[in-house]
Amino acid sequence: MSAYPEGIIFPVDKPYRWTSSDVVRKIKYVLRNHFGTKNVKIGHAGTLDPLATGLLIICVGKACKLSEALQAERKEYIAEFTLGATTPSFDREHPIDALYPFGHIAEADMRKAAESFISQTEQMPPAYSAKYVNGTRSYYLARNGEESDLKPAAVKIYACELLDADNPLSKTLERPSYGTDETHNTFVVKKRIASEENNPVVRYTEGSLLAPDQIRNLPTATLRIECSKGTYIRSMARDFGAMLSSGAYMSALRRSASGGFRVEDALDIKEYFG
Repeated sequence: MSAYPEGIIFPVDKPYRWTSSDVVRKIKYVLRNHFGTKNVKIGHAGTLDPLATGLLIICVGKACKLSEALQAERKEYIAEFTLGATTPSFDREHPIDALYPFGHIAEADMRKAAESFISQTEQMPPAYSAKYVNGTRSYYLARNGEESDLKPAAVKIYACELLDADNPLSKTLERPSYGTDETHNTFVVKKRIASEENNPVVRYTEGSLLAPDQIRNLPTATLRIECSKGTYIRSMARDFGAMLSSGAYMSALRRSASGGFRVEDALDIKEYFG
């Protein structure tokens, strides 16, 4: 490690289903063997969820002092939102809990909804998030069926554009299983009714159950998003569906850039670290 007095920064392309801690542990193990020492200080500059892929910045040695500044940099993501359904966590971690009509949604509607995020200054975090509520992680409360009194968080959306419609990014991933036809019949099917001007509460009425083949082939929208630290892309998925008088959840996410680092220049962890 003495050969790198200022430390080392590794931009890594995190694989699907790896945790950020998995990546840190793997690189730490390799560096310990390479330098012949157990004393390797290492960490990451901004976590990625296991179901997300893409750029993860790993700091080693004195470079760990740069972690906070690197985390504060602007981020870019490529996100896939699946329309016509929602999940409790707004992503693929939990199964679909409700279905919504989507036949009325045009590509122009998706483009307009995406652009409406630009300059957003507040965002409501997901219940299934690591935010603390009275000293307890919100996801712990949610998993135990308890309400979490979350507050809107300050965020900044610098750019949001529709890249593609109905060309799933997640087709190369493990697509979620929707179960048997009998399972489909247990879904709650909702039709979102626009709120009245003086009543912000969104009301619902029952709709028609989608056929199983429709459920398996729900439409998708792929967006490029530039945002500040602390932005929840899956909350944007929830809001995207609401804007389109339907439902949506995040079905794929890839961090493509953070500050001056881009995923195209990142290291393949399996190739470079065994």
